[in-house]
Amino acid sequence: MVKGIQLTLMIGPGVPVPVSREVLEALRTVTVTTTTEGPSGFQLTFELSRRSPLHTLFLVAGGAAPPLIRVILAATVGGRTEVLMDGVMTHHEVTGGRTGQAPVLTVTGEDLTRVMDYIDFSGIPYPAAPDFARVLAVLAKYAVFGIVPKVIPSVLLDVPLPMDRIPLHRGKDLGYVKMLAERVGYVFYLEPGPTPGVSTAYWGPELKVGAPQPALNMDMDAHTNVESLDFSYDSEGATLPMALIYLNATRTPLGVPVPAITPLSPPLGAIPPIPKRLEWMEGTGKLNPVQAAAVAMAKAAKSSEVVTATGSLDVLRYGRLLKARKLVGVRGAGTAFDGLYYVRKVTHRLKRGEYKQDFTLSRNGLVSTTATVPP
Repeated sequence: MVKGIQLTLMIGPGVPVPVSREVLEALRTVTVTTTTEGPSGFQLTFELSRRSPLHTLFLVAGGAAPPLIRVILAATVGGRTEVLMDGVMTHHEVTGGRTGQAPVLTVTGEDLTRVMDYIDFSGIPYPAAPDFARVLAVLAKYAVFGIVPKVIPSVLLDVPLPMDRIPLHRGKDLGYVKMLAERVGYVFYLEPGPTPGVSTAYWGPELKVGAPQPALNMDMDAHTNVESLDFSYDSEGATLPMALIYLNATRTPLGVPVPAITPLSPPLGAIPPIPKRLEWMEGTGKLNPVQAAAVAMAKAAKSSEVVTATGSLDVLRYGRLLKARKLVGVRGAGTAFDGLYYVRKVTHRLKRGEYKQDFTLSRNGLVSTTATVPP
């Protein structure tokens, strides 16, 4: 669709296959959104002729139950192929064309977490299984979709004795796995790739460490690689998390302030906001002090990000794809806002002759904690 960029589109029930040239030529726009909040999604628009194979592919097969028309999108930039989306179609609609124009087929879908939200498996027992083992058991059902689990055991290792209790599955798989993650301060998401047809199911702490992506440069003449970049600072939302714990010997309640900093979520801003109120963390009273601190710090890190940046870039000028859930540097924004950020959301927008990305970044304070930002 864009010179220097190759788009791969695969569609099919269960096991997707590359679409025909006719389908690719009918493709008009592609939108893929990856976010840390909720499922990732996509939208495709096609010009629909009377004899188009899309009539059969979507309008007929899309009516099957359950709706498992799988869609894989991959983009090759600079010789590197990145899987943008591996998901299923959830909705389609046809809008009638105006005089002299063909109708337009719009296909909307979500990532493969949608497949985990179809069937209620309530009542399945997990005898003597800690949380991470239950997650592995749930994810094993989806190996047929190329989902590979990446599960990090929690410090809250609770192995229930069958003589005392046997944990039972509650609700649908997606909700159950997310519930297990939330109660230990973890996250759960699917990341497509590294090859088409394979996805990684991550259940573990939210990681804000690692090598940053190439820097986003603004107001740097020939080195500028973003089209827009705006910043906001909201200090009113800053809170001081408090964990309630009970001392083992006396069962005396004790409120402990919890910093929003962990080894896996280091401060990206040197000047954090001053908290204006206390916020008591729920559920920590049932845990021992070490466990309560681990859960509270993980939850506190999510609410401490008061600096937000939104912008857009041209992929050809940036030279690669900006990816969510990773770090990226910002240069040229001034002392207060330069430095490293965590990429919260990325939206890919493709059409003929154009490939752009909208993005949302965040961090927990002003002024960079690093002397220089890697280019």
